[in-house]
Amino acid sequence: MIPLIEYKERLKKTKERMALEGIDVLLVTNPSNINYLSGYDAWSFYVHQMLVVLLDEEQPIWIGRKQDANSAKLTTWLDHGNIYFYTDEFVHSITKHPMDEIARILTEIGVNQHVIGVEKENYYFTAKAYEQLVKGLPNATFKDVTLLVNYVRIIKSPLEIDFMKKAGKIVEQAMTTAIDNIHKGVKENEVVANIYYSQIMGTEGYGGDYPAIVPLLPSGEKTSAPHITWADEPYEGGDNVIIELAGCYKRYHAPLARTLVIGKPQKQVKELSDVVIEGIEDTLSFIKPGVTCEEVEEVWRSSIGKYGFLKDSRIGYSMGLSYPPDWGEHTASLRAGDKTILRPNMTFHLIPGIWYDDYGVEISESFVVTEKGIETFSNFPRKLFIKEETEQ
Repeated sequence: MIPLIEYKERLKKTKERMALEGIDVLLVTNPSNINYLSGYDAWSFYVHQMLVVLLDEEQPIWIGRKQDANSAKLTTWLDHGNIYFYTDEFVHSITKHPMDEIARILTEIGVNQHVIGVEKENYYFTAKAYEQLVKGLPNATFKDVTLLVNYVRIIKSPLEIDFMKKAGKIVEQAMTTAIDNIHKGVKENEVVANIYYSQIMGTEGYGGDYPAIVPLLPSGEKTSAPHITWADEPYEGGDNVIIELAGCYKRYHAPLARTLVIGKPQKQVKELSDVVIEGIEDTLSFIKPGVTCEEVEEVWRSSIGKYGFLKDSRIGYSMGLSYPPDWGEHTASLRAGDKTILRPNMTFHLIPGIWYDDYGVEISESFVVTEKGIETFSNFPRKLFIKEETEQ
């Protein structure tokens, strides 16, 4: 359980940012941010729901579908009087919209003429939702504060770090399962079924949660495309296989990627993996509080550049608490131009994969910035895994 004092500290920091932005009312629709501030945890983010943070009120207000109100009562620290709902006639209707009822509730509690912050750029707040809110609250002033809570979340508490360390142990187990089960002739979906079992089963001490992203296991030529999942086809001798997955504990993630070859690796795959591993090690050894995201990326770029390699996309991002479809926080990225200064208890997924037209290599690490450097959440061999074709 997360203690109440932690939620109150999170809320305090959020309100400080609201005050700086001139926001009276914050409408939180990102389920990760809702969970962060209230503890709400249910698979209900496919319908409209929100947490209303009022600058002058001690507790937020949860508003969602009626049948999900009991989930709010069971998982949040809020008084039941702060849990509101709309009825099912508003769900997936072409004549009514949940934001119509939410606008009515906001009017009822007297905030219909305030400055209202909304998270415009997230997966769960639609253009239609915004239109209906504006229509229902014509005297309010709306302001886009999409990443306000996300930037509060970027510095983790000791409890959050502990959750991510537990997720790191789960992903070690899941990655071991993946590597042990991949053989010539075994179907991809069979391997993924075992990975899922390992992710959810967790360890002897604690169970796992469902990760925000499914296991990504492209093989053969498909390793040129990093976000392919799996098929019901058997692995073949000579296949390269990229394995990217995460452990998840109480919604906190620790992603990890490795690359495996069934049989003798092609020369270019072996060379690329060596360069990637050296680049990762150079990069991790450089990171410490006070450096910027772009300086971290520059170390990576210089490391692989001396061998003639180039990566034209970011090499990592902040991550932690999340719901599908992504475990990233959408704040700091390890790339040129990002001047975010790294501070202790920031957490990142360093994933400097390199992909070409017919193959790719992914090897990654999740880490926390410490007072002197970094600590990875997992302790897993950082190498190209090679399986003999004769293994069954």
